[in-house]
Amino acid sequence: MRKELYLERHPENPIISPSMMDGADAMMNGCPFVHDGKIKILQPIIFSGREFPQMHICESDDGVHFKINEKPFIKFEKNPESPLFHLDRWLIDPRITQIGDDYYIMRPGDSYLGTVAILGKTNDWIKYEHIEVISLPMNRVPCLFPAKFGGEFLRIDRPSGRNEGNLWLSRSPDLIYWGRHRHLLNPWTHWGRKKIGPCVPIKTDEGWLVLVHGVNDSCAGSRYCLTAILLDLEKPEKIIGMMKSSILSPERDYEFIGHVPNVVFACAAIPDFGKDELKLYYGATDTCMCLATGSLSRIIGACKKSE
Repeated sequence: MRKELYLERHPENPIISPSMMDGADAMMNGCPFVHDGKIKILQPIIFSGREFPQMHICESDDGVHFKINEKPFIKFEKNPESPLFHLDRWLIDPRITQIGDDYYIMRPGDSYLGTVAILGKTNDWIKYEHIEVISLPMNRVPCLFPAKFGGEFLRIDRPSGRNEGNLWLSRSPDLIYWGRHRHLLNPWTHWGRKKIGPCVPIKTDEGWLVLVHGVNDSCAGSRYCLTAILLDLEKPEKIIGMMKSSILSPERDYEFIGHVPNVVFACAAIPDFGKDELKLYYGATDTCMCLATGSLSRIIGACKKSE
């Protein structure tokens, strides 16, 4: 079995699995964040016999062993008068960005006309506040930068059009109205030629580190891997580094066998600059959550060297 060059899987993987909660059928791709000094994960869960997933908060003292809150943090909107009634039917793939004391959550809305992006926020992880539907179809969950540029918010988009999987940048004065759209990047790797998708950007001294998943099709179906790019700190529309190889690809049984085989997928990662460590919490086969760690500077260096 090939050894990964950049990340080491935790020996207790999977760290979050359906067996941890009664009735759970799948733990989809969750998003990690830090709150009150602890690593937590906003975890989409599919339950047997229930039509729609819902999102629960998982909490850990050591970043490895998690406890799942039985009360859902975001669930299907049952009110037919709500603007989310037709959108909250597939609660998956959240991306969380902290700005000040607020945590902004961008997630897909499963419209009958295509996937839109929904924005909400919280500051205590007790109460969730819906803000607005912030994109037209098809836009598969933008990722918000944790900073402003020229007084404006910035996000990475993954719209679909003539080419399905390109990355774009969009700006907004208020997080609701988005414009000044600029193309950023096309799929560029031999193992991710079909489409690419972003994680929440991480600010480092060297630039904005953005983990990216790449998808490729073959006679065996789709295969999801992870890589990284580096954007300029002041002008993030400028790409200053991009890897050619993957930092993680399906290699273990739990990354092959599940609801969607041959998939590793991340929404965000947690940096520890003091330890020069990147904690990558990733979904495997749309069934469980896993952890891999590696040197932050090694991955940044690989971006700059185009390894």
